Order: sequence, then structure tokens, then C-alpha cells
Amino acid sequence: MSAPPPSPARFSFRFGLPPSLGNTLARERAEHFSSFIERALGRKVEVSVASSYEALAKDLLAGRADAVWAPPFVCARVEAMGVRVLARGVRRGRSSYRSALVTRAGSGLTLEKLQGRRVAWVDRDSVGGYLLPVAYLKAKGHEPAKTFVSQQFAGSYKAALEAVLSGTADMASIFCPPESTGLTYADGVEVVLAGKGKAFELIAYTEEAPNDGVPVGMSVAPELAGLLERALLGLHESDEGKRLLEELFSAERFEPAPRMGYRALYRVALASL
Repeated sequence: MSAPPPSPARFSFRFGLPPSLGNTLARERAEHFSSFIERALGRKVEVSVASSYEALAKDLLAGRADAVWAPPFVCARVEAMGVRVLARGVRRGRSSYRSALVTRAGSGLTLEKLQGRRVAWVDRDSVGGYLLPVAYLKAKGHEPAKTFVSQQFAGSYKAALEAVLSGTADMASIFCPPESTGLTYADGVEVVLAGKGKAFELIAYTEEAPNDGVPVGMSVAPELAGLLERALLGLHESDEGKRLLEELFSAERFEPAPRMGYRALYRVALASL
């Protein structure tokens, strides 16, 4: 009995997205992105939304995704395992961002009044939605496990902010531009919940971290990775690309990611444990 013929080589390219914008919104915008990248790579592109940040990293490392749009800590994790980050987002002319701890407008909640309150985080691997604010709180003497009566992981920034608005949480965190831009937490809120910037008020800002990036799997051929890198770096040169940058990546353009540019985040990760 002869052996079955070998399976044909996979011709599609799989790109993974994080759940941070919410599955429905991400899936709606992914279709336009896949069409754009298909033309650049000359092959079919499949775009999927991971169930969590951990799943996003595992998909890339296991070869179930060829490249992903990843939050900074995921970039740091896979980079440490030999994965190359091709490009990182630029927002407001900056390649870094910070997190803001926010509450409902008029609540009067401050750092000194957090004891016994409820918080809605995004994901344990979300830098802006968990790691940065937890590291900040610990530095200020607030151990989250002892401070909050409950900590929920909402899965996306949208869900975390909505938990605050609905009253099921007292505090959440949101990514926002660095201080040097002159912009505030409301700018981050508006990206996720349009028209709701004034529905929240600031508790505190954290330190800054590198922006999200696009790591590529180690099994991806160098020439294919090069095509993807050129496509990402050239997105801002067309109207279609500019719309994708704004709607899917919340960025104005991509820039080449420096080698091992996310190493500093391990300090943040350790501080949040």
C-alpha cells in the first residue's frame, strides 16, 4: 500500500489580532486589512481575533499565526524567544504611550480612596490595561489584591470602560498618548468609546511604555517577512492605508522596530506580579 501524497504547502498567510478592541469591531475592520495585505504579499491572507493576549502569543509561537498585531508585553515575551518584531506603531508622532487610571465623572474617587473598590482590567498581559497601572499602584503602596474588593478581567478596553459606566466597576485603565503630546486620558477613551471622553475623570497617569508592534513567526520566509514589513511601513502613503492605520491600529504610521526594543517591559511585568 503506497503512502498518501504529501499535503500541499499552505499558501495563505495568517495574521492575528488581539481582543483589545472587542471581537465584533476587530472582525469588521479586519476584512479591509486582509485585502490590502493580500495585494502586498501576493497570497490569500486570513485574519483572526485571538481570545486573549496569551492565546495571541501562543498562536504565533506555535505557528498557528504567521504574524500578529501585539501589545507590548506580548512583543517582549516572543522577542525574548527569538522572534523578530518587524514594526511598531507611531501615535501622535511618538512610539510610546502611557496608561491612565480612570473613574466615572463626578465619582470623586482618588488614589487615597481605592480601598474596598472594584476594578475592571483588560487582560493579564495587557500593558496599558493591567501591567502599567498595577506596577504604578504597587509603587504608590497600593497592593491590588489587598486594596480592591474585586478585580475583573473584561477582555477589552471597551468592556472595561463600560463596566465603569454601568457601575459594576469603580475604576479601569485606558491607553493614552504620552505627556509630551499635551493630550489626555480622554483621547484614549474616545478611541474606544466615541463621544464618552467626558464621561470619565482621571485618577492618575502611569509611566510610559513602547507602542504595540508586529512580530513575525520564525517559520516565515525572510522574503515574505520583508514584503509584510514594506507593506506595513508604507500604509500611511495611501488613503486606504491611512484609514486602516486609524481604524485597526489606532496609529498614524508604522516605523521599523529596534532589535530587542521591548526588553525594558520585563521590569514592568515583574513589578505587576
